[in-house]
Amino acid sequence: MPVHSILNEMLVQGLPPTPKDARKWCSLLESGAILYFPKTPIPIPSEDEAFLLGQQQTGSSLHKNIAYKPGRDKLSGIDAKSTSHQEATRLHQIMRRYSVAIADYLSRFLAPYNQRWQLDYASYRPFEEEGRDLPMHRRNDLLHTDAFPTRPTRGWRILRFFHNIHPTRTRDWMVTEPFSNLLDQFAPERISLPAPDNTFNRAGRKIAQAAGLSKLLPQLKRTPYDEFMIQLHNTMKEDAEFQRSCPKEHFSFAPGSSWMVYTETVPHAVLAGQFALEQTFLVDPQAATNPDTAPLAILEKRVGARLA
Repeated sequence: MPVHSILNEMLVQGLPPTPKDARKWCSLLESGAILYFPKTPIPIPSEDEAFLLGQQQTGSSLHKNIAYKPGRDKLSGIDAKSTSHQEATRLHQIMRRYSVAIADYLSRFLAPYNQRWQLDYASYRPFEEEGRDLPMHRRNDLLHTDAFPTRPTRGWRILRFFHNIHPTRTRDWMVTEPFSNLLDQFAPERISLPAPDNTFNRAGRKIAQAAGLSKLLPQLKRTPYDEFMIQLHNTMKEDAEFQRSCPKEHFSFAPGSSWMVYTETVPHAVLAGQFALEQTFLVDPQAATNPDTAPLAILEKRVGARLA
C-alpha cells in the first residue's frame, strides 16, 4: 500500500496547491494511497494540546472515542465520572475549532472535493489502542474497511484525516490490499453480492421512515451498498485466517504528524498508540478525479445495477 510523504516546498511555505497538485493528491487518495504529513500542516494550539493530553478517561467500552458532530455542534462520548462541566465545555470548544480548521485546510488542499463533501464526525481518541478490550466488531486492531452501522453513506466515500498528538510515541498501523483486490476473496462465496436498489426497496424504506421505524432499526436506512459494506467490515474482523495470512504492511506515524486515507477503500488496523485526533468527510463519488475507483462503482459494475 503506497504511503506518499508530502514534503514539497509549497507545503512547507504554507501555500495552497496548484489545481494540478490538488488533482494529483485526490487521484492518489482515490487509488488507495495514504497521504502522510511528517509534520502536520494544521498544528494544534499548545494550550489545547496540553488540555487534551491531560484528559483522563476510564477506558470503558461504552464509548470508543469522544465524538464531535459538526452538524449539530454536539459532543458525545465524554466520561461523566472523570470530566467536570467546565472541562466538557472546553473540550467541546477545542473539538469545534479542530473540525473547522481541518475543513478549511482541506477545502484548499483537496480543492476538487470542495463543496462536494459532507462534514461528518470529528473524534478524539485518548485511549491506548494496544490490548484494548472491545467487542470484536468494534476492535481497531483487526483489519477492516470502514462502514457506519447507524450512519449509512449511500455510496459516498469515507475520507479521514488523522493527527497523532502524542508527544513521544508513534501511532502504529497495519494495512492490506485495497477494496478492489479484496472483493474476490469475500464475495460472493462469503458475502452475497448486493441485490439492486430497486423501486420496491426504496419504497419500503420510505414507508419505514414515514412510520418512524428507520430511527429504531438502523438497517432500514441502509441501501444495498451500505448493507454489503457492513457485512464486509464484520466478516473481515471475524475471519481469523484472513487476519493471519493476508499480505500486510506496517506504518508508524510519528508524533506531531498527520495522514489521510479513504478508509472504506483501504483495509486498516490500529495496533498501538494513544492520543489522536481525526476528522471524517463523506465525499461525493462523482466529485472524484476517477469515479470508477469508488467501492460503489466497483460493486455496481460487478452487479450490473444501481446499489445506492
